[in-house]
Parts: sequence; C-alpha cells; structure tokens
Amino acid sequence: MTARDVGSSAPGFRAAADTGDGPARDVAPQPFADVLVSDLLVSPTLVAGETGTSREVSNVAVMAVPDIGPWLRTGQLLLTTSAVLGRLVEPIDAFLARLDRRGVSGLAVRLDDPTATLPAEMSDAADELGLPLVVVADLYSQTHPLAAALAELSARQVDAVFEADRLRRVLVDVVMAGGGFAELADAVHGELGGAVLITTPDGRQLCRAGDESELNRLASSAALDSTGRVRTDSTEGGLGLHRLGDEFIAVSAISANGIDHGRLVHFSTGHPLRSEDLYLVEQAAAVCALVVARELVVSSVEEKHRANFVRDLLLGRGGEHEHVVAHAKTFGWDLDRPVVVVVIEPDPVGEDEPSMPTRMPLVERQARAFTSAVAGRDTGAAVTALATETVILMGVGTDTMNLVHELVAYVRGDGGGGRRPFGVGVSRPTDSVDGIPALYGQARTALKVGRQITGAWAVTHFDDLGVYRLLSLVEDDRELESFAQETLRELTADTPEAQDMRRTLEVLLATNINIAETARQLHFHYNTLRYRVVKLEKMLGSFTDHPELRLDLSLALKIMAMRGINS
Repeated sequence: MTARDVGSSAPGFRAAADTGDGPARDVAPQPFADVLVSDLLVSPTLVAGETGTSREVSNVAVMAVPDIGPWLRTGQLLLTTSAVLGRLVEPIDAFLARLDRRGVSGLAVRLDDPTATLPAEMSDAADELGLPLVVVADLYSQTHPLAAALAELSARQVDAVFEADRLRRVLVDVVMAGGGFAELADAVHGELGGAVLITTPDGRQLCRAGDESELNRLASSAALDSTGRVRTDSTEGGLGLHRLGDEFIAVSAISANGIDHGRLVHFSTGHPLRSEDLYLVEQAAAVCALVVARELVVSSVEEKHRANFVRDLLLGRGGEHEHVVAHAKTFGWDLDRPVVVVVIEPDPVGEDEPSMPTRMPLVERQARAFTSAVAGRDTGAAVTALATETVILMGVGTDTMNLVHELVAYVRGDGGGGRRPFGVGVSRPTDSVDGIPALYGQARTALKVGRQITGAWAVTHFDDLGVYRLLSLVEDDRELESFAQETLRELTADTPEAQDMRRTLEVLLATNINIAETARQLHFHYNTLRYRVVKLEKMLGSFTDHPELRLDLSLALKIMAMRGINS
C-alpha cells in the first residue's frame, strides 16, 4: 500500500482517568483513524495496516525496551523507535503478531535514521494482520498533556531493566551456589517483599517464602482455590498482573527449552504491583528455569531407570522378591509390604493445550502431580510415568479407595479447574512382587470398564466391577452388541421412548419385578407401571415368569451401558 501523510488538525487526544499503574496514560476511546489526525503524533505517515484504522485506541504507551510484554494492554497505541525494534530477539513479523494477539491497536515508529525506511517484511506483516503501522517524526508531541506521563513511563521501563539485571545477578549467584527452588523463593522474597510461590503449571505449590502475615493473607485469598492451588486456569491467577480487591498478584511462567514447567507467583498487599514488578517477576522466572534445566539433566537418567524397572515389574520380569525389594529401596520405594497397583490414564478428549509456552507431555505432568500428592501420604509409594499412563505402586491401608480419592481430588483441584480429565483403575492387593503383573491387569481392566460405564473422571476399583469384569473379557465388541440387540430388540433404538423404557426395565430387574417398589422409585402410578410391564413383555417376552430371560435382559442392559450404546 502507498504511505500517506496525515494532518493534525483534529481535536486533541484526551487523557482519561489514572489506571493505578503509574501516571495517567488511558485516553477516551476513539478510532485509530482519529488518533492519526490528533495533536499527539508528530507528522504521522500511515505505511501499513490501513484496514485496521477502525480499531479503538484507549491507552498510549512508550516501548523504551525490547521486552515490552508486561506493559502491553488491549486497545493500546504503542510508540517506539527503530533502534529499540532493532534489538528485538524475535522476528519482526512474530513481534507484530504478538502485539495483535494482545489487542494492541497500532504501532508508531520513529526512524532514528531519517533516510531509512521500515523493512518490507514489517509492512507486509502489518498489512496481513490489519495492524496500523505509522512512521512519526518524534515519539509524541512534547507539548501534549500526556507527554510528561509518557516520558516517565519510558524512564520507568529503563529503570526496570537495570533493576532486573541486578536481581538476575543475585538469583544466578544463588543457583551457582547449588540453590534450588526454595532458596530462589527466599531470595525473590528478600528482593521484592510480599509472598512468593513457586508452583507447577497447574498451580500446585512446590515451595513458598514470605512474611507470615502475607502468607496467611495469601492462604485466604481468591488467588488460591480451596485445595491451596493457585488458580492458573482463571483470569485471577493466569499469567500477568492482576488485582483482587486490595490484593495484587504477578504470575510468570517458568519455561525451560520451550517447555512450561511451572509458575513464579508474587503476591502483595502492602503496595500495588505495577508493570515493572511483573517485569522483575518474569526475569526471576527465567533464572528459576536454570534450576529446572539443571534438575532435568539429572532426573531424566534416573527417571529412565525407574520407568524401566517398573515396566519390568508389570511384565513379570523384575526377578526374585528380595532382589526387587532391594532395588526398589534405591529409588526410595517400599515394596516389601502389601501393595496395590493404581493406573492413571488421560481420558480421550480433544486437545486443550494452552498457548505458548508449550507444556511438557501430559502423562509426565500427571505423574509429577501424583508424585507430589502421594509424597505426604505414602512416602514409600512408587510413582512412574510410562508411555501413555501413570502407574502407582502404593501400600495397602485401612481404606485404600478413600486414599485414592484424596489423591485424585488433590491433583484435580477445586472442581477440576479446567484440567484434562483422567481415569483411574485400582487393583486388589498382593503380598508379593510376583503378583504385580496380575494386579496391573486388574487395574487396567478397572480403568477401561469404569471409563466406559462412568465416563470422564472415573475412579474404579476392580472388585466393584461385578459382572462387568466378565463382559470385559469378551474381545469381540460386535458379538456383545449383537447379543444386546437380539435380546432387547427395539429397546436398543436411539430414541427418548426407548431410553425411557430401558430405564423402566432396569429398575424392574433391580427390584426383582417388585411393581410397587419400581413405581415408587420411578415416580409412576401403580397402574401406569403395570401397563408398562405389559408393553415390555410384548416386546421382549414374558420376563416376569422366566428368570433366565431376566438374566439375559440384565446382561444386555449392562452391555449397552458398558459399550456406550445409545446411552
């Protein structure tokens, strides 16, 4: 497109109320086209993105540093120079795409070399995105009412860079001295104050530091759910800077090798957190990633040995009981006791991976979550991520299923929090490692059948399967479905009437053809139910007089439930 000059004779660009994040930079919302002809920009020339000039501008900011992320806002007019753009690490088209995703309304650039022009790829990307791109003679008019606030913002960004460099040096010294997350959290608290948490990507706390009053305030804050997990799946606890009444929270991803490994959270009630604080938290999170990278090098080898050992156990190749017990102790596991096998597998639903950064494989995330959950409840339990599932070998307690439900609730969080659903299968106990392969088969069967019957988030014990255990042994699905269709006939239809009649039949069989009790459970009149019984016997045969037929009908109904046929 052809660059065009824009006059500046329109009414002034009016400042709005202070946002609470420093000097007033908000403005009365107006189309970008109107901003072009206002008295804010100096000799503006629109060079690309003309199709986006209808975007509304409600905020103005100066980009004085390449890492502008914490200062970006929706509806923002961003002012910068070609020198700053030249220091970007990411490609210019990726940078513009990031601005567009964050809802930035336009970009104005002052060329430090008046004879230069913006790169063609920059104009092409702006045109493709419909993001207005303007060249100006100066960042803004020095006589404009917003000039002082924008100059202060620019100075604050530069100050934040120097402060972040100092913080980074302090934290790197901690890492070089062998410190881990706990030591880093203490150091971040020492520099920034407030309360500091380091969590998993889904918000489970790994360590924390801070004044006791701040930590107590955080514990009751809306930033955490009822299980103590940071609400990373919600607006209040997601990445960025957020306000919760008179509480403030800054959250940054801890990313190593492009993989999301956790969150660094800074919580404050003593003073409002600003964009500069978020910038410091993001820089601290980058140092935390060094700890992750260091631990990954060590743990990857150990995890491979652990996974191979458990895989051999599940396949019956672990060796003699004494050898297995001794080897397990080197990993901190206690297998010299009655144990059960618990299998956790993600439910087969559509992908819901978040935007950048990329998260580690789902099974690994779930294995880490269950490792954390088990640690405080069974210190000798073995937790391992295999190819498609997490396997736990845990001790038998007075109520094993209650413990399993506690673990699931801990990992799932408050109401699930939007996390990927998973199914759980639990085996019977065994006193010897020789029985582990059979237990693994039981847990897999419980997981598979429980998911078919219950759906997402199923937690199933092998002993609770009843006749479903036998039905699950039939590998030919077509044979089971054929039996169900031949037995139930038109009741297998996928219609509301057929489903209603199947429900009536199910309760009748469960009450051993007790008409009065069935009518009570279904809230039918006694005569209405007798009419339904007559209708059912016309379709299915005289099941009230033939126990064998009732057995067939009961099995057919269970097959439909297990296979999800017209459920």
